[in-house]
Amino acid sequence: MGTEKKVLYVASSFGHLASFHQPYTAWFAQQGWTVHAAAGGEPCPLAGVSRYIPLPFEKSMSSPRNFAAARAIGRLVRGEHYRMISLHTSLAAYFARLALLPMGRRRPVVMNTTHGYLFDRDTPRAKRMLLLGAERMTAPVTDWLLTMNRQDTGIARQYGLGKNIVPTGGMGADLARFRPPAPGEREEARETLGIRPGEVAMVYAAEFSGRKNQAMLIEALRSLPENTVLLLPGRGDLRESCRQLARRVGVIGRVHFPGFVRDMETYYHAADLCVSASRIEGLPFNVMEAMACGLPVVASDVKGHQDLVKSGENGLLYPFGDAKAFAEAVKRLLEPEKRRAFGEAARQSVQPFGLQTVFPELTAIYEKAAKGFR
Repeated sequence: MGTEKKVLYVASSFGHLASFHQPYTAWFAQQGWTVHAAAGGEPCPLAGVSRYIPLPFEKSMSSPRNFAAARAIGRLVRGEHYRMISLHTSLAAYFARLALLPMGRRRPVVMNTTHGYLFDRDTPRAKRMLLLGAERMTAPVTDWLLTMNRQDTGIARQYGLGKNIVPTGGMGADLARFRPPAPGEREEARETLGIRPGEVAMVYAAEFSGRKNQAMLIEALRSLPENTVLLLPGRGDLRESCRQLARRVGVIGRVHFPGFVRDMETYYHAADLCVSASRIEGLPFNVMEAMACGLPVVASDVKGHQDLVKSGENGLLYPFGDAKAFAEAVKRLLEPEKRRAFGEAARQSVQPFGLQTVFPELTAIYEKAAKGFR
């Protein structure tokens, strides 16, 4: 293990590091650490990072490019003598640990933050065993395993997927940025987004993918009143097919496809409800940010959502993929007073997941790990 204070952050994309980890890369740099980042995609500026290493990650686990990325990580770690390596996103964490397996005790302290295992108790057995097998294979080099929801903590402890398994409140939502709208901000936001008076706006900020399941929400829109509209900021492979679906089922005029959005506050301030149709989650930032803005949540009853939404108090949970149950849940929150009450409860219940609470907890863990505790 390196003696110099040097840490390597690894993720599937630089965009992931930019979105969720800059307070922590900046903190390492402020503590006198040299911070490097290795990830897929186009490098982008990251607070505190002095070196950027592009890696050829691809989403397919079996892609030869991922094994090439693993070899590159191995060479990098041997050459740079890092004291710690901080791993993020399931694919990158697996291939990075694969590279570290042959190094034995001569490797850095490895901290793997699981942003949500891509399996749970409802995942088909073959897929579950494959993904769980990958985690078990790399457990011997997982010195610290930080989890974000109850199910993942239970899985990690049941199968011994890390030496030190620590439940956390995620990476911390920015509650200073995401807050309820000030007087006039809601009206301004709705006008900016073209939401008409009397419309009930539902927002779901997510990558367009099968796992995020926007198609179900579009289908369900047919069962909701005509004044109900759906805001779908995000990009991804299935965005165009979702647009075609909305046109095919006759709701294209009620669905907004703005693409990638930087000022999500505008969307949360304009919306009446946060919705999610996801199959599986870690601890979703989109839901936490919406709750911090005072929105009640209607979300699929899956891990991650279950840790944030207390059904009947700050939102409602419905069975994954059940368009009818989703529509019925939304109808229960069409009454403005109920939305206000649920929204205030949502704002209060998300406070423990704020950056001001989570940041000191995580940095205390990093400090302990940096001393070499395995």
